[in-house]
Amino acid sequence: MKSTVRMEVTRLRRRCPMAWPVAVLAVALAAVLMVALVAGGLAAGVWAWQVRDGGAETDDPAESGAGPVAGANPRPAAAPPPSPPAGLPAPGWSAVDDFAYQLQNIDLAELGDSRFDLLVIDYSADGSHETRFSSAEIGTLKASPGGSKLVLAYMSIGEAEDYRWYWQPSWDADRDGRPDPGAPTWLGRENPDWDGNYKVRYWDPAWQKIIFGTSESYLDLILDAGFDGVYLDIVDAFEYWGPEGESGSGRETAEQDMVDFVRAIAHYARVTRGRTGFGVFPQNGEALVRHPEYLEAVTGIGREDTWNSGNDPQPPEETAFVLAYLDQFRQAGKLVLVIDYATRPALIDDFYPRARTRGFLPYASVRALDHLTFNPGHGPD
Repeated sequence: MKSTVRMEVTRLRRRCPMAWPVAVLAVALAAVLMVALVAGGLAAGVWAWQVRDGGAETDDPAESGAGPVAGANPRPAAAPPPSPPAGLPAPGWSAVDDFAYQLQNIDLAELGDSRFDLLVIDYSADGSHETRFSSAEIGTLKASPGGSKLVLAYMSIGEAEDYRWYWQPSWDADRDGRPDPGAPTWLGRENPDWDGNYKVRYWDPAWQKIIFGTSESYLDLILDAGFDGVYLDIVDAFEYWGPEGESGSGRETAEQDMVDFVRAIAHYARVTRGRTGFGVFPQNGEALVRHPEYLEAVTGIGREDTWNSGNDPQPPEETAFVLAYLDQFRQAGKLVLVIDYATRPALIDDFYPRARTRGFLPYASVRALDHLTFNPGHGPD
């Protein structure tokens, strides 16, 4: 800019010696005006960039977060940036490269020293309300020596567990696996494969109120503790209650009921409680991917026994059936966590590359999930 003005003055002095002082003044004024216009445009551009990216600086303490100033006229709060579509992985989720899953004998220090990006744990040291983890403990775990971590809290939404705070012994006082008179109408029979776990009519508002919506509900305790998301178990309960299910009730809407339940959980955490990036990971029930609204709501999915059931390989046709659904989650940009309970090294060495090839995150451990498992040659990195 300065060199251009100097050239114009030189040309005028040569062409009209008597008029050049006046011309100098005119050119100088024009230059000043040009600089002002350019500077104003740059300032407007910077301001717009800062507002767009949420980084606008201000000297107003009320805007900078320092609080109101006496005598100052408060300005309307700026509109928050638009939220990402529900269920799409936030930047933290998309960076996850490995995970671990442990529900018993949890040692937060050991988990923190590990290099796993994502952890799935119980919200409590032993499953009870009294030993639930505090927000300080979860905050320390998330910023631990082994590297920053995302932490999911396990929450069963398709079965009631008799060691949770909401359980009343009178609901099955004789321990025959059947609800006693006076038990909630949502309570079903005990799962014959898991002592102390009872089927629930998950569409019942009374059960859903236990799961979310009050200060003492399950999800609210998890949110208050600072977990990054929830890992929802027994999502496949719709198969038990559905038209061909073992319950015999033949509920036609069982599948849609579960879709609506999971979506309500996600909406409550992200919208009602304001945790926009809160993760929602159902375990199993992968066939629900056929509901677009369900796929949109979840952050990812966990699937057990995809290639092996314990140390027994699954029939190839069954694995292929499951993979056809899991691939749809991955193609939609969702995280796919696969857990095989194999302990034989040969099966583990086969499982990890098979999962990685499809873009899944594998973890092999024991079905009791009572210790942190490190599989040689398979991370975490």
